[in-house]
Amino acid sequence: MKQLKYSRQRESIKACLMARHDHPTADAIYASIREEFPNISLGTVYRNLNLLVELGEIQKLRCGDGADHFDADTRPHYHFMCRECGCIEDLPMEISQEINDLAQEHVHGKIDSHITYFYGVCENCMKKKTS
Repeated sequence: MKQLKYSRQRESIKACLMARHDHPTADAIYASIREEFPNISLGTVYRNLNLLVELGEIQKLRCGDGADHFDADTRPHYHFMCRECGCIEDLPMEISQEINDLAQEHVHGKIDSHITYFYGVCENCMKKKTS
């Protein structure tokens, strides 16, 4: 396997993502990184994010809102997405093996994992509706 050349920009992108818990888009990361690297291009941010995904150092979330979101937490976990404001939150719950077992009854192959997103309205948006 080819040795990956060190990149200050890539390390900065990864550090920026690790410091956040809001599951930002590439555009949001680009806006943050430009403070440190004013000449960085959006294409460079996208390429480095996709490389970090390929390396397994971050994960890409596709939640159905048309934008890719990124998460520095690579362990298996669930996400909640607000249909009103689009915020994405980690859910502090165990991964359910029961879902794999239920799905296995309908598959002739072998299921070993799953990805699940929960959708609804977040607490902040619910408060806005009642005020």
